Amino acid sequence: MRLYLDTADSAEWRELMPMGIFYGITTNPLLTARAGLIYADISWKDLAQTAADLGAKEFHAQVYGNMDQALNFAEQIYEIGQTVGIECVVKIPLSVDGISMVPKIKSMGGKILLTACYDAKQIITATALEANYIAPYFGRMIEAGLDAMAHLRAMKEMSQNGSCRTLVASLRNAQQMVEIAQMGHDCFTISPTVARDLFHSDLTDVAVANFEKSAAGELS
Repeated sequence: MRLYLDTADSAEWRELMPMGIFYGITTNPLLTARAGLIYADISWKDLAQTAADLGAKEFHAQVYGNMDQALNFAEQIYEIGQTVGIECVVKIPLSVDGISMVPKIKSMGGKILLTACYDAKQIITATALEANYIAPYFGRMIEAGLDAMAHLRAMKEMSQNGSCRTLVASLRNAQQMVEIAQMGHDCFTISPTVARDLFHSDLTDVAVANFEKSAAGELS
């Protein structure tokens, strides 16, 4: 099982990364905006360094703009990864324009993730392009009226012998993770809210409270 923390909020990183459960950190322009960051002004080296210092093995950042801007951004991200000692993964949207960028970005030698997947057929494109990851937006698929479980089931079947790993994103709660994991998916990126939902159980809290009372001689 491989889990990623899906946020650009470094305060959340500092709270949750030390738990040791997250393999890496994923970001995108929406998440950076929510964290109060202006995309073009971000110090990606500082963010990647913070992620590395907190134990992340991978740091994902998404291209933006036209072809030249995207290529320059990808090159910058890969160079930062080498400088700070973390595997930087470049995220590329699964649009026609995004797909056209893939060969040039792949030629830089780093890992890529194809993002904003809404349809199982898109894993065919990702596999043909030898992408390292594809990120289906599970929660958004449901909200768009799609049968997200059917798409995830098909993606699992099509990726049995492929090298493109499905990194399930846009999850709304931990129960969705359980249901998706039951079909064999083992790679998720989750928000801090979903992470806390994953870690929490009311009954576990009651049991722990009783353990503490017993240890203190208050309960037998």
